[in-house]
Amino acid sequence: MNELEKLKTEIKMRGLSQQTVRNYSFFVDKFMQKTNKPSEDLTEEDVRLYISNLFDTKSKNTIMLAVASIKFFFKEILKKDLPNIKIPKKDKSLPEVLSKDEVKKLIDSADNEKSRLIISLLYSSGLRVSELVNLKVDSINFAEKTGWVRSGKGGKDRIFTLSENLLKDIQVFLEGRNNLYVFSKEKPLTTRNIQKIIQYTKTRAGINKKVTPHTLRHSFATHLLENGTDIRIIQIMLGHSNLNTTQLYAHVSSEQIKKVQNPLDNL
Repeated sequence: MNELEKLKTEIKMRGLSQQTVRNYSFFVDKFMQKTNKPSEDLTEEDVRLYISNLFDTKSKNTIMLAVASIKFFFKEILKKDLPNIKIPKKDKSLPEVLSKDEVKKLIDSADNEKSRLIISLLYSSGLRVSELVNLKVDSINFAEKTGWVRSGKGGKDRIFTLSENLLKDIQVFLEGRNNLYVFSKEKPLTTRNIQKIIQYTKTRAGINKKVTPHTLRHSFATHLLENGTDIRIIQIMLGHSNLNTTQLYAHVSSEQIKKVQNPLDNL
């Protein structure tokens, strides 16, 4: 078994997600190709040179993931430490959020029923795209208007609520289909497939903002906050372990900022 296969096995044995397997394998493979050295000859200086070159073309968040991947590989597979390789701090940029009108325009611009339901469900539930593609029919309680994410990020289960109108449309969509998953029969759709649907529909809708499946999750949380939903409830609905992660949406809510009375007007 080569080092890359050992890495994949180790990640799976830790119970980490398939996305982590893909991400870590990708960066380690790129690193190995770039250095073009036997694994036993790899050094901290090789890592330092590789990472420093990434700063020319990659975002801080990408570099963070690359460093984490390679450090894991060195420690767990090669049994070497990288004490002087530090993970850079994450960029604190605010996420892009759609207005309610833009969400409606996006949904209305879907070119088929399945795409419309996928976009609507992402916004209605705040699900991550990986959670949406793995959502099974038997994880939805149509009577109670709820669903369950099974083994989501961090291996946690959580409940989410759904629009009554959307649930009716999903029931109609599933009629006559022997689906294991809500949007596929036997195997989950790929997250890339969903990303393409969002990108294509965004173009049809004439929306100039960057829109991804995660944009709908951000918009879901921001609109809940604007409607007065307690941020601790939003934390639970999004499956955030730390309230600080959810607090980000307090800085995104442009509608709340617009409602602030300007002090100059009170002079």
